[in-house]
Amino acid sequence: MNILTFDLEDWFHILDFEETARPAQWSNFESRIEQNTDRILQLLEKHNLTATFFCLGWIAEKYPSLIKKVSAKHELACHSMDHQLLYLQNKKQFKDDLKRNVSVLENLSGKKINAYRAPGFSISREHGYVFEELNRLGINIDCSVFPAARNHGGISDFPVQRPCTLAGIDFEVTEFPINTRSFLSKQIVFSGGGYFRMLPYPLIHKWMKQSDYVMTYFHPRDFDPGQPRLDNLSMKRKFMSYVGLSSSHDKLERLLSDFKFMSLGQAYESLDLKSLPKVKL
Repeated sequence: MNILTFDLEDWFHILDFEETARPAQWSNFESRIEQNTDRILQLLEKHNLTATFFCLGWIAEKYPSLIKKVSAKHELACHSMDHQLLYLQNKKQFKDDLKRNVSVLENLSGKKINAYRAPGFSISREHGYVFEELNRLGINIDCSVFPAARNHGGISDFPVQRPCTLAGIDFEVTEFPINTRSFLSKQIVFSGGGYFRMLPYPLIHKWMKQSDYVMTYFHPRDFDPGQPRLDNLSMKRKFMSYVGLSSSHDKLERLLSDFKFMSLGQAYESLDLKSLPKVKL
């Protein structure tokens, strides 16, 4: 099961960076979201694939025609309104943000929104109220769990790296966690972001072949070598943000040619929900 997802963000939606942290700052930057998303849509059309796009509500409000174009052939899901890490919000701020995100996407697409991914995979064991609110809004799929320690949180002791039922006192959702591989004594995600751009394709191909479940997470900026550079990023952040941009589009095309992919909704429909392992949070 290889699931194809994109986080619909612009190149300046970088987390943990003061110069791009707040929506009020974003109008100061050149937008490249429409042209970059169009390139992805053309590639998906070429390979006859349906993907899931986790959309920022800010993008949806600013570029409604883009959201309508994406939703015409692909699946929309929530990625928050304003791309704020969960641990920087209180419970009310999260609920208001999610409700707005769902509303704008459903109003533009005319379709029910049924899945969520937290910005930066910033879900931790302290965020049970997130899943309660997802259930309250009729969302029963989550893709926020990162089963390893990371800068933005993660759940390092999460017991499975495959679809499961995530259950708490007042909620139950179907969880599609990110999957990792051990590389140089570190758990990394090879199927999206900087590691996808950095790692050689033969290694990615090998790990894909060895995996019976892969959750990808790409961004339009991952395939845009012409994007502006943020000068004040740390050297590590610059490397992870800009490594491999010149070759990433061709690498993605090879991946889509070499493997079968499905959207999150297609994956969900293929599951026997009663047989999934249950994980308590």
